[in-house]
Amino acid sequence: MNCAQAREAARAVLAEHDVAPVLVDDVLTVVSELVSNALRHGEGLTGLRVTVSAGQVIVEVSDRSTLQPHLRPPSPHTPGGFGWRVVKTLAPTAFVRFHRDGKTIVAPLPLRPAR
Repeated sequence: MNCAQAREAARAVLAEHDVAPVLVDDVLTVVSELVSNALRHGEGLTGLRVTVSAGQVIVEVSDRSTLQPHLRPPSPHTPGGFGWRVVKTLAPTAFVRFHRDGKTIVAPLPLRPAR
């Protein structure tokens, strides 16, 4: 699965629950960042799950790496490095769950009323 396929899968789940468009954008951004990081730094994507319940959207992305994501200081000399910062901005309570086969990043985003 690539980033575009992951976004489409997430969009389908969100459409079933009539999630507000502004939150859809945030969720799709989180999905893109986490999936691209799994592909680039996590030794491959092993799972994607998007659920809507209990007043929140939960994005879970799994990969094979056991390395903890970290915030890199912004640098004009090094491209990239903003993915985890973007995720933590949109889903401040995001956390990492480590397991035998790697890790799963869990990023909850609170539901907002549709306008």
